[in-house]
Amino acid sequence: MIAAFQPPSDLLQYEQLLRPFAFRLTQNNEETNDLIQDTFYRALSNQDKFSEGSNIKGWLFTIMRNIFINNYRQKKISKNSTGSLDDLFITNNSRLVERNGAERLLLEETINKAMEGVSKDFTGPFMMHYNGFQYDEIARKLKLPLGTVKSRIFFAKKELQNKLKGLGITHSSVYN
Repeated sequence: MIAAFQPPSDLLQYEQLLRPFAFRLTQNNEETNDLIQDTFYRALSNQDKFSEGSNIKGWLFTIMRNIFINNYRQKKISKNSTGSLDDLFITNNSRLVERNGAERLLLEETINKAMEGVSKDFTGPFMMHYNGFQYDEIARKLKLPLGTVKSRIFFAKKELQNKLKGLGITHSSVYN
């Protein structure tokens, strides 16, 4: 339905259309009511952003979906976090945990040996990417097309994974 936006009466007629969608997202009656209320509030506070002749129903559904996604992300972060965002990074980044320094050194040596067997065309872009360069930076520095850089990095990763699997090293054994 394409029409002009005339709040708040226009919003209330969409409540029955929004309710099933909101319930499907939240699976909870109370949260459904909150989501609808937040959607109406957001629509009213941003009515100046609504373009005349646009689809009001689509606009409201988009607002609702975005609110739900943002709330979901916030809940997920707050469930995982017991402290600051720095703490969250550390607790969720298993690569920062070392079980044994000697084991880590052996693993590093094994990975370096496996890298020696990877095609030289692939190792340059791969190592640059591993060291933090962005794809476009690598392409500029090596004077290669962006697609070539991406594919070489992809193939280097695949070759390295295959070589490490052959040595009995899997993703889980690297991070556990």
